[in-house]
Amino acid sequence: MHAMMFTNNMAAVWIAIFGVSLVLLAVQIFICYLLQTCYSRIPEDFRQLSPGLVWLLLIPLFSAVWNFFVFLKLANSYQAYFASVGKPHMGDCGRALALAYCICICLSIIPILGYLTGIAALVLLIILMVKMVALRNQITVTPAPA
Repeated sequence: MHAMMFTNNMAAVWIAIFGVSLVLLAVQIFICYLLQTCYSRIPEDFRQLSPGLVWLLLIPLFSAVWNFFVFLKLANSYQAYFASVGKPHMGDCGRALALAYCICICLSIIPILGYLTGIAALVLLIILMVKMVALRNQITVTPAPA
């Protein structure tokens, strides 16, 4: 009887882990989609990274390093675009926020400290994504000439 309860409990734990993993994957896919739309809205002349490359963030461990490229280059792309249209007052376009997020992600692998930096990274990611989408919405889409 005891062995059967243990087996049922283990099954419940695995189902919960699988469910949480699916939710986290869905969130990561949504973030990649948002980032791709941000890069796609920036005119090609100012883009520092191809929009399709943001999907490399789905690769475990590699994404910790790739975050630096994706988020910092997005901020730089926004800066270049806004400077070209006469809006240099846009500031760093989230570059400092992106750098803080990327550093927190890297520090989150350290035991014990990882709890704090993981929470900080989550908060920074939410703020950063809100900022990046807001900047994306300020870019006027010009129709291609016919």
